[in-house]
Amino acid sequence: MTAQATDLNVVFNVPLPAPALLTHEQPRTNQQASTVTESRKRIEDILQGKSDRFIVIVGPCSIHDPNQGIEYAEKLAGLGEEVKDRIEIVMRVYFEKPRTSVGWKGLIMDPDLDGTANLPEGLRTARKLLRDVLDIGLPTATEFLDPITPQYIADLICWAAIGARTVESQTHRQMASGLSMPVGFKNTTYGGMTAVVNALKAAIAPQTFFGISPEGVASMVSTRGNASCHTVLRGGDGGPNFDEVSVNEAIASLEAGGVSPAIVTDASHANCCKDYEKMPGVFEEIMRQRNDGNRWVVGAMLESNIVEGNQKILDDRSQMTWGQSVTDPCINWATTERIIREAADTLG
Repeated sequence: MTAQATDLNVVFNVPLPAPALLTHEQPRTNQQASTVTESRKRIEDILQGKSDRFIVIVGPCSIHDPNQGIEYAEKLAGLGEEVKDRIEIVMRVYFEKPRTSVGWKGLIMDPDLDGTANLPEGLRTARKLLRDVLDIGLPTATEFLDPITPQYIADLICWAAIGARTVESQTHRQMASGLSMPVGFKNTTYGGMTAVVNALKAAIAPQTFFGISPEGVASMVSTRGNASCHTVLRGGDGGPNFDEVSVNEAIASLEAGGVSPAIVTDASHANCCKDYEKMPGVFEEIMRQRNDGNRWVVGAMLESNIVEGNQKILDDRSQMTWGQSVTDPCINWATTERIIREAADTLG
């Protein structure tokens, strides 16, 4: 008898629906395509200094209920229309959550929030929600964690992030080189800039790597490089890096590395020490730097939801708070509305 040498720890391996099948089931409309392409161009113009507007990427830490996501989107769309002359509002529509150890991995990986990992349903749910958000008129932002995911939803994304845990990954740098939207690379969890500079150099260069085709077949992907990559400062183990000295040091590192010095500063994560009550103050400091003349501070990120704070996932979903995060704590809608309006006034 031949000893088994493969799949010793694999319970099952089930093919997913091909990306082309999902995009056929839920096609992108002409209006959705226009919203995506036009918002990408506006973001690119801001990153390149061709526009004086400011980017604010704002929304829930993660989407765990599409209906709650739509309610938030409808509120945000109204605010976005109000400040559009000065601020490009982009909604966080985050489906994949990197975990330091274990935990809920996001709506794509576990749409039922119970560990059943119904990936086909998660992909369909994510695609539908993105189409709904675009129909409302909002640009969309997400973090790409798994390198296969973009084949299913990237045509509906206006801005993407590569997270602090994956910024050093060759796979993610190569993936970013082929993405069609602007991509922000976060500094590492330990706070260093060297990895970001190297990531940007790799992502703007042509790359060839393993991927999957729209038909779901393993393929060789060759890219021309993504010129719209930039930095996101999110703090690290050493503390926040949203202060003026840290931002100027980051810009100097980027310029010395010969990559774009444009910076989007995250007001959440380590920059607010994961204390959502500190987030508005961090955002105000980001805006102060911009208004004091630092034109390379081109945007900010906020984790925001209908209700402030966060909650645990309960077996009885009816006992959970509507519009409250199940991952990182967020500021509430009233606070979000206030600080963005104030920011628009200062930019005016």
